[in-house]
Amino acid sequence: MMDGEEPYDGGEDTPLGGYAALATTFAAGAGVLAVTARRRGLRLPDAVPVWDVALLGTATFKASRLLTKDKVTSFLRAPFTRRERESDANEVMDAPRGTGLRRAVGELISCPFCTSAWVAGGLVGTYAVAPRAGRLLCAGLTAVVVSDWLQYAWSLTEQKSEG
Repeated sequence: MMDGEEPYDGGEDTPLGGYAALATTFAAGAGVLAVTARRRGLRLPDAVPVWDVALLGTATFKASRLLTKDKVTSFLRAPFTRRERESDANEVMDAPRGTGLRRAVGELISCPFCTSAWVAGGLVGTYAVAPRAGRLLCAGLTAVVVSDWLQYAWSLTEQKSEG
């Protein structure tokens, strides 16, 4: 930092090194997938049908919420986050803890928007390598989204009929 300049993060403890490590890991994973696919002679699709994009998107949404907000997956987040509170939607709100890479990972796995890029990368990779398995996995996660909507609709219906 040059004399007289303010730090990038305005004095906060932004784990830039941890972010760089995570970005490098993501890029390396994509690279390994690409090299592996090429060596195995896999041809990537020229286009992805709209239905598959919808399945991938819905599955990415659900998997990201499961990883970042579900009570049952809190054991995955616990080394990197602390519980702040439970939300009305039966989800939990975790906050990152620690410094450096630990904090960067905590920020990643407590944010469904941040995690969705990683989940999408994994699902798209599965779809590219094994399209049938990728579609089946995405269909399963999409079924959970539909089930969630039905659960909320049922609860709302019950509340209205009791009131």
